[in-house]
Amino acid sequence: MDRFICVHGHFYQPPRENPWLEVVEQQDEAYPFHDWNQRITAECYDPNTRARILDQHGRITQLVNNYARISFNVGPTLLSWMEVEAPGTYAAIVAADEQSQERFDGHGSAMAQVYNHAIMPLATPRDARTQVLWGIRDFAHRFRRPPEGMWLAETAVDDATLELLAAEGIRFTVLSPYQAARVRPRGQSAWTDVSGGRVDPTMPYQVTLPSGRNIAVFFYDGPISQGVAFEGLLADGRRFADRLLDGFSHRAGPQLVHVATDGESYGHHHRHGEMALAAALERLDDRPDVELTNYAAYLERFPPTHEVEVVQDSSWSCAHGVERWRSDCGCGVLPGQHTRWRAPLRAALDELRVALAERFETYGAALFADPWAARDDYIEVLLDRDGMLAPFLARHQLAPLDEAETVRALQLLELQRHALLMYTSCGWFFEDLARPEPVQVLRYAARALQLSRQLTGRDDLEPRFLSQLARAPSNDPRYGDARAIYEQQVRPGITGVEHVAAHFAIASLSQPFGEVERVGAYEVVRSDGVRSSAGRAQLGTGRVSVRSLVTRDGADFEYAVLHLGDHSFVCGVRLRGDDVTYAELIAIFEGHFQTADFPAVIRAIDNHFEGESFSLRDLFRDEQRRILDRVLAATMEEVEASYRGIFRGRAPLMRYLSELDADLPAPLRSAAEVVLNAELSAQLGTSGPDPARVEDLLAEAARFGVTLDTDGLAHTLSTSISRIAGRISELLAGGYEPLTTFEPRHAGTLQRVRDLIEVVNLVPFEVDLTAGQDVMWRLITEHHAGLVRRAPAGDAAAIRWLEELTRAAVALDVAVPSAPAAVQVPT
Repeated sequence: MDRFICVHGHFYQPPRENPWLEVVEQQDEAYPFHDWNQRITAECYDPNTRARILDQHGRITQLVNNYARISFNVGPTLLSWMEVEAPGTYAAIVAADEQSQERFDGHGSAMAQVYNHAIMPLATPRDARTQVLWGIRDFAHRFRRPPEGMWLAETAVDDATLELLAAEGIRFTVLSPYQAARVRPRGQSAWTDVSGGRVDPTMPYQVTLPSGRNIAVFFYDGPISQGVAFEGLLADGRRFADRLLDGFSHRAGPQLVHVATDGESYGHHHRHGEMALAAALERLDDRPDVELTNYAAYLERFPPTHEVEVVQDSSWSCAHGVERWRSDCGCGVLPGQHTRWRAPLRAALDELRVALAERFETYGAALFADPWAARDDYIEVLLDRDGMLAPFLARHQLAPLDEAETVRALQLLELQRHALLMYTSCGWFFEDLARPEPVQVLRYAARALQLSRQLTGRDDLEPRFLSQLARAPSNDPRYGDARAIYEQQVRPGITGVEHVAAHFAIASLSQPFGEVERVGAYEVVRSDGVRSSAGRAQLGTGRVSVRSLVTRDGADFEYAVLHLGDHSFVCGVRLRGDDVTYAELIAIFEGHFQTADFPAVIRAIDNHFEGESFSLRDLFRDEQRRILDRVLAATMEEVEASYRGIFRGRAPLMRYLSELDADLPAPLRSAAEVVLNAELSAQLGTSGPDPARVEDLLAEAARFGVTLDTDGLAHTLSTSISRIAGRISELLAGGYEPLTTFEPRHAGTLQRVRDLIEVVNLVPFEVDLTAGQDVMWRLITEHHAGLVRRAPAGDAAAIRWLEELTRAAVALDVAVPSAPAAVQVPT
């Protein structure tokens, strides 16, 4: 065999965590999902763990883990999020690497990635080394093996970067064909110019480095990769496979046709792209004249026969090298806009990085034998804070550290972690400073500045940083420059332990808290708490200890919070005092509150809690939204009731106007839109919707030209399907495997499945049936054969299960194996 094919997916999202809470907060732009990580996981990362392969009737015949048959890398920061928030997807990706080792001669398909997607040629040598080390050790921790290959952010490369990879045992990386400068057969002296993308991509090449080390490079097929990412090649799996086959040349010897794109192409950028990928891989796997492989396996069998020199300071997403991340080069610019902000943003961060490094060295020298070696090793703590901190400190401390010294050591290391995160490439990739990605790198800078203040007691770095940011002009007229963006979007979110105490105090009035609670990256321990009510008003007082689980610093607080109803909260927080003063304070608040003298309560908060007061605006976003949703729920019920009265009372007139093809007045159309969307949502949000009622509502929406909230309604219906699928899974776990009885509850559950599918067929938008199809696939693959064996003997339960499962499977487009004629059931 000398014809091989490899598909590589670069699966990555920029880190989106709040730098103080270490959690991803709600992102409205990702509606109807909580955030973009969650949305893209649902659309891409998870579907690729069980991609559907269909028969000629469009029914599912297989569920396959695409990751096991391709080459892939997943960004370390994305995997960190996924491990907690999408553990099933995470486990399937790790398992896929294990499966690929069995398939590809012991070589796993997963590649490592530089840690937080920094542009390596623009990084300092010290930062570049840490990026590589952290990426390797994160990979080894998750995949339980050393990586053979490493993906470079934006494939940005220079010889210094390749030296780092080779020094750490990395065997290969993947680049764009436009990053090859010249090639020659190994052992020969004459070079051939292949610049401009003219390199033969069907073979690996060796880069001989100045140190004498070498590393292999694969240059992906540019035109086919372009077709996958931007030209609709994923609309048809057969076409995708054929296009890959067209990539072979007529030259003799082994050839590897391979493509590399953002992994999000397979499901997020291109809907159902994961199915096209699965179909293409299946088609190729069935052919005797080609073999699927991964880079490491191919490299083992066919080492490089040619040398290459790479284009220095080049990347796959900037025609000007790496200028997209440091100048106004024109890449990624929208019409009428500029990216003149890129250079001053980088200059401001560079100057800040130098100042932070000096402080890290100065203060770290009193704690660590080698501060920079400690930073390189800090990834071990990030991967397991509870288990690895003690051995980490034992390795790096100059002498045993007390509690205060441990806090300072962790603050120094966190300062450096955020200094690294400041350079996440996405901060420069897009068209403007006011986008979430540049704002995120500014948030990392703000966290690093805060840690510097805590360590030194000086606030001398931020003024200079802000003056530098003022030189970075924004296209957004709301801000004008990066300084305004920092002051309006970043500074209000800077969080200290007193903010966490205030958050806990306000939130405690609307939800029950135990003695110990987790608030993002903080632990809150309540030692005392009293809650009183007077009509709609509530008063809460108490004492809490707040401690960072990251840096271990903390403090003890007392608080008082008054809720006057709806969104009106007033909260005061102060450091904990003596018990007598605290008891007197509680008596004062209770006295005013019990007489409903709420202005006196507010004055008492102002008098006894010096400094800033806190309100609902100061809550962390998710809790703030939860409270606002609860407040708005009652308001929306009233609004919807008013609109419903208008709509139902005027419906005959609206129908008459519709029959005359007359435009509906805007107020009537608005009433119809609110009511019909609300009633459809209510129907689709149940496990047993009434298909006839849904059909009537859809007909009214069409008659009146109502704009449906298709994203929200589709998500609601998909959630209902997931819920009923979960019930079936619970039934399976409840002990009636292998389906030896058929009870009324089983019939009811399966009937609800059919009702939901009937509704799916009615709605004018696509609905994700994944959860239902997964459960039905499990039922069919695990139980169908056994039921077929039992049915001819007259087993009534088996016959009924066959009938019900077949109906449900057909409704969910899951293929059902043929049964003997004696037990045929209707389809």
